[in-house]
Amino acid sequence: MFAFLHRQGPHACSARDKSSPNRHPDLIQPTSAHSLLATPRRQRLLEHIWQRTSLSRRQFSTLYLAPIERYAALVQLFPASESHHHAYPGGMLDHGLEIVAYALKLRQAHLLPVGTAPETQVAQSEAWSAAAAYAALLHDIGKIAVDLDVQDADGTPWYPWHGPLRTRYRFRYRQDRQYRLHNAATGLLYTQILDRVSLDWLVQFREAWAALLFVLAGQYEHAGILGELIRQADQASVAQALGGDPAKALAAPTHSLQRKLLDGLRFLLKEQLKLNQPQASDAWLTDDALWLVSKTVSDKLRAHLLSQGMDGIPASNSAIFDVLQDHGIALPTPDGKAIWQATVTSATGWSHAFTLLKLAPALIWDTDTRPTPFSGTVSIDARETAAEPSPMPAVEPTAPAASERKAEGDVPEPDDALSGLLDILPPADVSARSADTACDAATDTTIPRENADPSLAPGTSEHFVGWLKEGLLTRKLILNDAKALIHTIDNTVYLVSPGIFQRYASEYPALTVQARESGLPDWQWAQKQFERAGLHRKHAEGLNIWTCVVSGPRRKARRLHGYLLRDPALLFDAPFANNPYLVIELDDVVETN
Repeated sequence: MFAFLHRQGPHACSARDKSSPNRHPDLIQPTSAHSLLATPRRQRLLEHIWQRTSLSRRQFSTLYLAPIERYAALVQLFPASESHHHAYPGGMLDHGLEIVAYALKLRQAHLLPVGTAPETQVAQSEAWSAAAAYAALLHDIGKIAVDLDVQDADGTPWYPWHGPLRTRYRFRYRQDRQYRLHNAATGLLYTQILDRVSLDWLVQFREAWAALLFVLAGQYEHAGILGELIRQADQASVAQALGGDPAKALAAPTHSLQRKLLDGLRFLLKEQLKLNQPQASDAWLTDDALWLVSKTVSDKLRAHLLSQGMDGIPASNSAIFDVLQDHGIALPTPDGKAIWQATVTSATGWSHAFTLLKLAPALIWDTDTRPTPFSGTVSIDARETAAEPSPMPAVEPTAPAASERKAEGDVPEPDDALSGLLDILPPADVSARSADTACDAATDTTIPRENADPSLAPGTSEHFVGWLKEGLLTRKLILNDAKALIHTIDNTVYLVSPGIFQRYASEYPALTVQARESGLPDWQWAQKQFERAGLHRKHAEGLNIWTCVVSGPRRKARRLHGYLLRDPALLFDAPFANNPYLVIELDDVVETN
């Protein structure tokens, strides 16, 4: 039983490995985190992630880059899945970086914590961004503990709690792995990624901290908005990897389909479905599973959700089965299917074969509200039992054919898999930007100045400029994004009108009272105050508004109207790059409002 205690330690294995470098040519040599992250694609992803924070390079290195480097050192060239998304050497690292970038993109649309004062949301802004990034990075880390078998040259097993790999290794996916067990295994490893400094800082923000812990435990339903963000970011990364549209995943409603399905099932089990009947029944609860008659339940679930006015509900039962499985609600059979073949036998001797869905009871009931288990039995068809695990295959460390994914951390070129990401994230490298993001030209060095005096009266030009600075600093106002109201052009700042003034007025309702005296709408009054301050450039003819043409190789040209600041130092201290997709149109000038 304790024979493993007498095995030689890792240092002995390392010595043998180094003495015969060609003894096992099928083994993979561990790579440093710096080398793994050095590919152009991963460097661009890191730039995207930095731009979605409000941190200096030094702060970013401590709170973001250091955990990412520890993550890279631990996951090495492991794939993110065996045959699904990111199923190539280095796929787990790519998936981790992508989902962090997507999660931070989504996080910008939310003021967190929900329902708190604006000052609180500003003060906690970076904590919630970090919580989103950590949850995204670590959401699959448990896979390397429970889904993979990893061995060194002499067959000694490696486990991730040993720390990063030091000797050459091979790996395989376990054939007997349990679906979603990796969520429970996350707690074994996250302290290897997040150090004491990061944890000590984040624990001060109790709501963000609690939401992060729920995500890491796989309890997304208790993680609130953070759980929804990680789900959507994960779906976007998976969609991009499988050739789908990540933008659609990012645009998914906050109330996810998973939430609708779970709420619907809970309602049905409480109000409509027959549970644990001695003969004909709709569902049976055993000690370790909830078994639902597949067709009956899917028909009733669809009807219930449609009656509630919900859209996006699959039209066929097979599609509902797939969605339930994809969202981790229906547990898969050993061969990965959603439907189980089983025979239900009651204590009275009644017996019948069914096609069933299997769910974890904890998804439906809390411990203190769970009904009494079925007194009979649910016997799985013998054909559903798992096959014997196959021998561990060697992983080829050299690059496969050109039609396959590359080894050693290389990934597809930016014109295929990466294009989906670049379509919705503004990259730092202007030369590599996606054609679909005609306005996406956020820069590396654009750093907002200090905020203006908060005591200034709303409506004054000084208050408006201070609001712009605060918005850029906290990422409430986005720069150079496809739908941004602020852009950099002609070595200065371009304010889109009337959008930027409408946004300003919506945050300060008190402007309505001041504007009423002049007979103008609130936003137009704020615009006039800005013009009177003389902070903008004018045409030779004295006109205020400049027209910009927005273009891209795959986007129909359109026009924006707005103001050019005389002095960009009003907002930025550091040099910045101009948005390459905006061009001032000198021949088409519109009158000021």
